[in-house]
Amino acid sequence: MCGRYASFRDAQDLADEFAIADIADDARLLPPSWNLAPTDPVRIVVERAARDTGEVRRSLRLARWGLVPSWSKDPKGGARMINARAESILDKPAFAKPFGVRRCLVPADGYYEWRVLPDGASPAGSAGSAPRRGKVPKQPYWITPGDGESAAFAGLYEFWRDRTKADDDPDRWLVSTTIITTDAAPYLAEIHDRMPLALPSDAWDAWLDPAVDARGAADLLGLGGPHDDVPMVAREISTLVNSVTNDGPGLLEAV
Repeated sequence: MCGRYASFRDAQDLADEFAIADIADDARLLPPSWNLAPTDPVRIVVERAARDTGEVRRSLRLARWGLVPSWSKDPKGGARMINARAESILDKPAFAKPFGVRRCLVPADGYYEWRVLPDGASPAGSAGSAPRRGKVPKQPYWITPGDGESAAFAGLYEFWRDRTKADDDPDRWLVSTTIITTDAAPYLAEIHDRMPLALPSDAWDAWLDPAVDARGAADLLGLGGPHDDVPMVAREISTLVNSVTNDGPGLLEAV
C-alpha cells in the first residue's frame, strides 16, 4: 500500500510540468509537506468541462486523501480508502464509478515504504535502539523517480455532499481522492510487494480525458500488472518518518 508520501514542489512548477491551465487558490496556498498522511489535504490534477462553456480544462485542485463514496452516510470511512488495487478496481462499488468518470493524477515527489526486518534487528537510523516488545521492526525507505521529475500517481476522486449543511454553504461538498496501487516492480519487491502506480507522461492525457471510458482507462493500467514505466530509486532513511508529526526535508536524508 501507499500510506505516506511527499509533495513539496511549488504549485506553479507543477502547473508547468503537468500543462495545467488553472490553479485553485487553496491548491496554490497549500504548504509543502514531506510527510503526507491519510485524511490530509493533497493536490490533484483533474480535467473537467466548464459549466458555462463546456470547455475541458486541466486544473490543480485540493482533495482529502481517502476516498469517500458519494453514497456514504458520513466521511469517516475515507481513511480506509487511501488506496485502490488496480486488479480489483472495477469490482469495488466505491471505485468503479469514479474509475469511469473521475480519474486524476496525484503529483508526488516520492513516497515512503517500510521493509520488515528479521526479529531482533534494528532499523538503520534508529540510533541502535531495539524495537519495542511485540512490535515488528521495519526499515523505512524513500522511493522517488530516478529522473528527478514528479511522480504522477494514478488516482480517482469523488464528491460527497454533507446533507447537514445549507445549499449556500461552501463547505457542503467534500472532494476526496485515492491512489491506485499495483504489484511492485521487481527491483522494489524486496522492500514491499505493492507500490503506487505512477503513469508515464505519455499516458497523462488519456488518463485525465473524461471522454475515455473505464475500458480505455483499464488498458492504460496494463490490467494491474507490475509497472516500471517510471523507474524509481530507493534509499534507507531514518525512523523519524514513522511519526506523522515529523515533517521537513530532513526526513529524506539517507542513513
